[in-house]
Amino acid sequence: MLTCDVKIRVWYKHTDQMGFVHHSNYICYYEEARSAFMREYGVSYARMEAEGVLMPILHIESDYRRPAFYDDELTVRVLIREVPRVRFTVDYEVYNSQGELLNTGRTTLGFLRKESMRPCRAPQWFADLIRANGGEE
Repeated sequence: MLTCDVKIRVWYKHTDQMGFVHHSNYICYYEEARSAFMREYGVSYARMEAEGVLMPILHIESDYRRPAFYDDELTVRVLIREVPRVRFTVDYEVYNSQGELLNTGRTTLGFLRKESMRPCRAPQWFADLIRANGGEE
């Protein structure tokens, strides 16, 4: 399994009237952490797109356990368990600075050929990268 921890500081504008981080921001945190994960492993969305492959979100799950608040430093842990094929599933765990689990989530992304907008398999080099670093078949 591949993991990557990303630190995110909660901005005031991320909170709602109760002072909690608004639920919609967790999806943005997932995206930021997923992008950081890819960069840490030497990949970027820009490279994928330059090679003619897009990665749209197909499904999102998010479970809220405890609130986060303004100026909290959060750790978003990205977990990659499987080698991507036509879909790429990414799990997330969001912790506060005390190590308390606040949120869990999952995104499922697809792979599309940019020119045709038709589904395709993950680029071989990307699947090989995940496999070489501990992703399971």
